[in-house]
This record gives sequence, structure tokens and C-alpha cells, in this order.
Amino acid sequence: MKNDSDGTGKKDKKINRIKDQLAKLREKLKASEDQQSPIPSKSKPKKIKSEIKPKEAKKKEIKIKPKKAKKKEIKIKPKEAKKKEIKIKPKEAKKKEIKIKPKEAKKKEAKIRAIEKKKAKQAKKKEAKIRAIEKKKAKQAKKKEAKIRAIEKKKAKEAKKIEEIKRKEEEKRKEEEAKKKEEDAKRTYEEELEEQLTEDEITGFQLEKTDMDKMCNRVCEIIADYETDGVFQSELWKKLKLSSRDGSRLALKLERMGMITREKILEKERWTYKLIIKKIPISTKSLEGAPCLICPVEAKCSLDSTEWHNPKTCQLIEDWVLLELKNK
Repeated sequence: MKNDSDGTGKKDKKINRIKDQLAKLREKLKASEDQQSPIPSKSKPKKIKSEIKPKEAKKKEIKIKPKKAKKKEIKIKPKEAKKKEIKIKPKEAKKKEIKIKPKEAKKKEAKIRAIEKKKAKQAKKKEAKIRAIEKKKAKQAKKKEAKIRAIEKKKAKEAKKIEEIKRKEEEKRKEEEAKKKEEDAKRTYEEELEEQLTEDEITGFQLEKTDMDKMCNRVCEIIADYETDGVFQSELWKKLKLSSRDGSRLALKLERMGMITREKILEKERWTYKLIIKKIPISTKSLEGAPCLICPVEAKCSLDSTEWHNPKTCQLIEDWVLLELKNK
């Protein structure tokens, strides 16, 4: 408010100074005209005016400062404007300025308030944006943490699965090793021998200075006496006076021939085999004393014969069968 009042005061002072200078110049012009031309004429005034103009201009230039003169020339209005300015009194101008000042101050205050409101709104918007960004960042951080936790859980599960698989594999390996140990403990000399020998060596086994056919028949007859119960091979080799190596090879040969079967049994904390007869060999004892071997009409004997020398109706065969049954 003070600045506005100072500005208006300065303007009024400048206007008053200009008015005073104009009045002085007019007075001087009138005085110079009166001195030079007492009798007015039509042609002389023009000459006088033309002669007087440069002098007056020089005087004006001397009295008025260069900078202020330029400013005044620019600001001076035509005659009508000058009259209006002369008519307006300084008191009325001051009153108008005083009336205008509170309105302008109110407008400025209103503008300042509006600017402050806008700034406050912008600050609130910025704060809201910052909060929203922070919330988004917090959500993203939570999502990342959740993903990391899920990944860690998956890794933990996978690690557990891998550990379980490894544990199972180790258990299987241990079981297999235990089975191998048990099998090794159960492993007999015959199994090792069977692995060492080929099929030709087993089937072509031959004892020195012995008839292998008679030996095989004799072994089968001894085993057949035990029927389905079978006999331990160690006992059999003792009866035949054979070594365990020869006896084992002989047992393998008879098994390959299909005459006997071998059954693995734990006997006195040792693994051994029991030999059981599979095929009984043919014996000639059942034919001893048969009448057919010494029959005189054996050539005529046939099932189609109608005479007595028919095996179905032969009295000699009937007597022999009855005698054999009594002996048994």
C-alpha cells in the first residue's frame, strides 16, 4: 500500500512541474512577441514566429535536463489530455487511489489465497501419490517375499525328497549287501564248483578205473531206498567211499541226466544238499525165476493162441507170480 501511494505522489509532482514550466514558457512567448512586433501584420508574424522558434527551443533545451526532457516529451499528451489533467485535482486523485487500494489488496489477498490453496491441493496430491507408490512398493515387496518363501519351501521339499531317495537307495544297497553276505554264507562248495565247471565237464565226469554206468545205477538204487525222504550227500559219499569233490561232481552229473534232484538244506549250521530219486533205474531182479526164460514152447507163446501156451492162461506164470507174492 505504501509503494502505491508513493508512486501516485511522484506522478502528481511531475505533472505539477510540467504545468509550471508550460505556464512560464507561455509567458515568455507573449513577452517576446510584444517586444518584437508592436503593430501586428499578416506577413510579419509568420517571420517573427520562424525567427523566434529556434531561440525559444534553445532556451527550453538549456532549462530542461536531457533525460527528464525526453521522458516528459514522451509522457505529455495532446492539448485535450493536458486540459483534463489540469482539471483533475490532486485531492480527488488521492481519494480514488485510496478507494482503489483496498480493492486491489483484497484481490491480491484472494489471489494469494487461491495460489496457496492450489499449492496445498498439489501438495496433498503429491502426498497421495507418494503414499500410493509406497503402498505399491510394500505390496510388491510382500509378493516378492511370498515368492521367495514359496521357492524356499519348494527347495526344502525337493531337498527332503532327494534325502528320502538317497536314504532309500542306501537302505536298498545295505539290504542287497546283507543278502549277498547271506548268500555268500549259504554258498556251498557244489555251487562254487558248478560255477567253475562247464556243462561238458559236468556231464562228461569220469572216475578212474570205474564203470560210470554201474556207478550211476548203484547211486540211484541207494537213493531210491530212501524214497521221497532222500539222503544227505555226505552220508552217501561215505558209503561209496568217495571224496566230497568227486561226490559233488557225480551228483551234478546225475542231476543233469535227470535222475535225481538236489535240495539245499541247513544241517548242523552248515548248508548241504539232500539227494532225492527222480527216476528209478531198471532192475533184472524182478525177472529172476520167471518161467518164460526157460520155457520150451516160448516160440509158440502168443496172445492170439487158443491153446494153453498163451500168457493170459499160462499156469506156469500164475504159479510163479503167486510164489513171488508170498516171498514178499
